[in-house]
Amino acid sequence: MSSTTLLTLPTRRRARAADDEPNVPSSVQPSAGTKTITMVVLTAVALYFLLPLWWLFVQTTKTRPDMVNTPSLWFGSELNLWENIRSVLTYDGGHFTQWLGYSLLYAGAAAVVGTVVSMACGYAFAKFRFRGRRYLLVVIMAGMLLPAALLTIPLFFVFSALGIVNTVWAIIIPSCVSPFGVFLSIIYCQTVPDELIEAARLDGASEVRIFFTIVLRLLSPAVVTVALFIYIGTWNEFLLPMVMLRGKDMLPVTLGLYTWQNYDTEMLTLQVLTGSMLSVIPVIVLFLGLQRYWRAGLTQGAVKA
Repeated sequence: MSSTTLLTLPTRRRARAADDEPNVPSSVQPSAGTKTITMVVLTAVALYFLLPLWWLFVQTTKTRPDMVNTPSLWFGSELNLWENIRSVLTYDGGHFTQWLGYSLLYAGAAAVVGTVVSMACGYAFAKFRFRGRRYLLVVIMAGMLLPAALLTIPLFFVFSALGIVNTVWAIIIPSCVSPFGVFLSIIYCQTVPDELIEAARLDGASEVRIFFTIVLRLLSPAVVTVALFIYIGTWNEFLLPMVMLRGKDMLPVTLGLYTWQNYDTEMLTLQVLTGSMLSVIPVIVLFLGLQRYWRAGLTQGAVKA
């Protein structure tokens, strides 16, 4: 066999494989107009979400006169960012750093505990059949539909009877319960192969060990996705700490900045804006750091294995 024939064999095989593949109709491919409209819409949506962040950052770099005398979406005559940050960190006895620490505590604890609880519930609903399962699913769906504000006052009376009002537990315990997290976990846990679980049971593994060593490891992107939803929900919580907490010591950063705004709007405008900008940074860093996990988690439950 000649060298020319040997070189053409891979080409012939690829051509034969291409002939065996089903022809994809050209109508499946989006047209140029559809692509253009899609890009325009996505660009508009991106600007809608990014423009307030840009406005917030620009305002925190200005002095108080520049906020009035310069364009809202561009920088002022002088850069005053570091002075504004120093003012926020030192104003009112340095309460801002304390509020930021409590926000990290509330959101972090709720994300860890709430994710384990949600994934455990999702695993039980997805892989077990027990009496009352359908009724509990209805309760979870109802919990997703009910606004959280409706439960705040009843929770206050319950926690007041337990004596945990004005403590960190009054914020952490309700934040660990997430009906939406349970719903997502049910979808994700359905992708775990039943054969793998049965093999682990035959090897003598307990259900707790299967859950922590197999299910959570297989669904690590899903775990990050659920944790991010709980973390962001707890970080942005406003009504619950307003009802449960007294004083300024244990407030989250969202409620703390609100108390500053009520003091003197004219004098504390820059402090509130700068504090808002600083409070967004941990969330942005968390999203960017875990981006590859939560992007995979968003699609993991789309197709059942």
